[in-house]
Amino acid sequence: MLPLSAELVTWLPWLYAAAAVPVALWPTRLAASLWFPGRLAAMAGLALLVAALLQAGLDDQPADRLGLAMASLISLLALVIVEFSARYLQGEPGQRRYLLALLGTLAAVALVVVSADLYWLVAAWIASSLCLHQLLTFYRDRPMALVVAHKKFLASRLADVCLILASVLLARAAGGSELAQILDQVTLRLEAGALGWDLHLAAVLLVLAVILKSAQLPVHGWLIQVMEAPTPVSALLHAGLVNLGGFVLLRFAPLLSAAPLAQTLLVVVGGLTAVLAALVMMTRISIKVRLAWSTCAQMGFMLLECGLGLYELALVHLLAHSLYKAHAFLTSGETVLQVRHQALQPQRPAPGLLSLLLGLALAGLVMALLDQAWHYAVPAHALPLEALAILAVGLAPWCLRRSQPVYAALMLVALLGLYLLWHLAASWILAPGGASAAAPLHLSLLALALFLVLYLLQAWIVARPHSALARRLYPAAFAGFFLDEHFTRLTFRLWPVRPPQGNVAATGERP
Repeated sequence: MLPLSAELVTWLPWLYAAAAVPVALWPTRLAASLWFPGRLAAMAGLALLVAALLQAGLDDQPADRLGLAMASLISLLALVIVEFSARYLQGEPGQRRYLLALLGTLAAVALVVVSADLYWLVAAWIASSLCLHQLLTFYRDRPMALVVAHKKFLASRLADVCLILASVLLARAAGGSELAQILDQVTLRLEAGALGWDLHLAAVLLVLAVILKSAQLPVHGWLIQVMEAPTPVSALLHAGLVNLGGFVLLRFAPLLSAAPLAQTLLVVVGGLTAVLAALVMMTRISIKVRLAWSTCAQMGFMLLECGLGLYELALVHLLAHSLYKAHAFLTSGETVLQVRHQALQPQRPAPGLLSLLLGLALAGLVMALLDQAWHYAVPAHALPLEALAILAVGLAPWCLRRSQPVYAALMLVALLGLYLLWHLAASWILAPGGASAAAPLHLSLLALALFLVLYLLQAWIVARPHSALARRLYPAAFAGFFLDEHFTRLTFRLWPVRPPQGNVAATGERP
């Protein structure tokens, strides 16, 4: 029997689904209050998660902490995005259609994170993609929106095929579709000494599905070009839908940790995507396009972390990225104003190459000292070397925020201390899943090399923007290294997109 907290959280997707019924039947004469059922469902969902979190502390059985954490994130995002959408689309035709698709997407995403059955999880993930397609094509008279949604539709359907095959293999190997039953079968196989070809293949198919749905190279183009959709749709996509791939990897962490080929795919594809997308982002001016390339890079980092077995770091990354991207997209208009204000301020000179290298050295030294203190204070939660190196590279720029070295060191220590607290919280959330094996040494070395190359390239370009390397790299990076063009030609050759029929007046949408 499920604990009461788990039973409470399973009602979340049905709250959003139930709200769609009155929206579909809402009288036209009361169009001004059309958003009332959606707002009510979003507030009720957040209240339900608060009750479930409180009940989890009273239950005798261990709760699904990962599901509770993700459901809490979704309920918070749902409340913010529904409220923002009501203001953003005020006076817009087609609001009923938008709200129905939004509630359907929220219901499907919530079902993905709370489901204890693999078949339900796969079906809900597919449904979330289909509902999102309706949001991406909200302005049906815009050809670019239809082209981008068409590319995403093809990539998602290929991912769905991989998901279905993986779920059949997993359910067949475990004799059932319950997630706990499948993970128990993985543990039994590992204790017997061999995972088996079926579970190895299932892990690879699962990783391929996540790569396709997470907009990794070379099928990333749709995520970058989807700016024709309303801003709250972009926030929902970048803060919720894309991150589902990271959640699924965390769900199946024991399986991935025992499948070297799946780990290699995650590290290679995720690492290369992170490096190339981060370089492309340096060439972009549009704020929303920069945010899209940032999502592509961050998802690459997240997949790489899962491939290395750094699941605590991946969970912290997932939650922080979701909250940041939702805030960044919903406040993108204010960001433009901030950039204009900054342009009026006196510009500080760019740091030199030596300063950037010294920042990296300082970050590495602080990380080493803090690691020793961490081992002494909390020996049961040792930080892997890969996580320390990734954090050192990622936090090195903070050492250059000001010229005072004492301030830089204190800022770095404060940020690392904050991460260590998050690391403990993530370890507690993931504790019911059990410990996972470390990644092979060659994958760790590859990941560290990719991070170091990215940092050195960015440092060189920032310090010497007019160097021969920067001039040669800029055209390729500005063109996205020409990867999306090949995928676009292939998709149009396999299934050409149909141009919108009729005129704007016939569609009833704004130009």
